[in-house]
Amino acid sequence: MADNAANAIDAADGLGALGLKLKTAPVPLRGGRSSIPLYQRQAAMNTDNACFVRPALAALCVASLATLVACGGSVCIGLDGCGSGNGIPNVAISGTAATGRALASAAVSFSCAQGSGSTLSDGGGHYSITFNATLPCILTVTSGGTALHSLAFAGGTFNTTPETELMLVYLASQLGTSETSLIAGFPSNSQFRQVLANQADVLAAQSAVVTNLQQRYALTLSAPAFLTTPFIVGQAGVDSDLGALAAAGVIDANGMPDPAAVSLLSAAGLAHPLTATSTPSSGTGGTGGTGSANGGMM
Repeated sequence: MADNAANAIDAADGLGALGLKLKTAPVPLRGGRSSIPLYQRQAAMNTDNACFVRPALAALCVASLATLVACGGSVCIGLDGCGSGNGIPNVAISGTAATGRALASAAVSFSCAQGSGSTLSDGGGHYSITFNATLPCILTVTSGGTALHSLAFAGGTFNTTPETELMLVYLASQLGTSETSLIAGFPSNSQFRQVLANQADVLAAQSAVVTNLQQRYALTLSAPAFLTTPFIVGQAGVDSDLGALAAAGVIDANGMPDPAAVSLLSAAGLAHPLTATSTPSSGTGGTGGTGSANGGMM
């Protein structure tokens, strides 16, 4: 009994530290003349279920209330804390940065609608990061004189190459702006965010890059899904396509798109403007594009 009383006092003290008060009612002493009403006797018999009597439950009550205070008033189910606390989910993004050669030990930054992150690529140009962010995200890979961009509308594989740079040029022109303005303005521009988050719009722009490059430079690209196809530098697929593009003059000595290729995709985007915004995709399938983005030549 003495131990239970001490535990009840400790629990009450803990509640007091949280700014809460435990109301108590006087209970007649044993042998006193005052009769105890039936409902009070029943309540006294059930005190073994209250958290201020059993030591374990007393600690649980105090810990739960402390968790609620720590959460700033948010409701936390369970005792493992409040999660991120700001409602921003975890996102895992990976990919490869290459120009026909791996961009090894390159700085990779992620600027998202909410949140940001950064990492370094490995010796093969591969990068991977898990962080709190609200999609979409624009990726920037910097290595020496090369600065390439890409985007992610979901978690998963999103590469960064001269092809993804040209894809952003195309999307920016569709939106009536430049790539630089698109990258700088998308966190505060709802139309930019909606387009970059929409899988159908992004994949239509990817197709437009492939179509325009193949027709203008008379070549065939073996990996048209260059944005999301995992690849290893030195193997057939996305990387061999980059080699073919470099040989055709699409990619310059610094690994950047040649100005002629930039002009080509900029004009193609202007010819197929996005005139209305659609609901962003969930990242698992397109929900319909916006405006006209059929990917054809001008």
